[in-house]
Amino acid sequence: MPKLPVVSGAEAVRALERLGFAVARQRGSHIVLRRGSSGCVVPSHRELKTGTLSGILKQAGVSVDEFMEALARPLLRPMNHDSALVNSP
Repeated sequence: MPKLPVVSGAEAVRALERLGFAVARQRGSHIVLRRGSSGCVVPSHRELKTGTLSGILKQAGVSVDEFMEALARPLLRPMNHDSALVNSP
């Protein structure tokens, strides 16, 4: 199991979105994500302590390896077809 990196709350949310989680809501500095019946709460701090990140991953049911892979790959968002028309020659 690799060592957990120091990441921001926003980076953690992006990685979890890559794993199929979606932002359900935000209240103050806490972001609630859902994937089916599982979910987790991520504080939107500049740096998440490794213990906090470990707890988030346990709550989400995500392994450290899965999280590390998700951090490394780009987030695929659906293309907005209207913007494609604006940029075409």
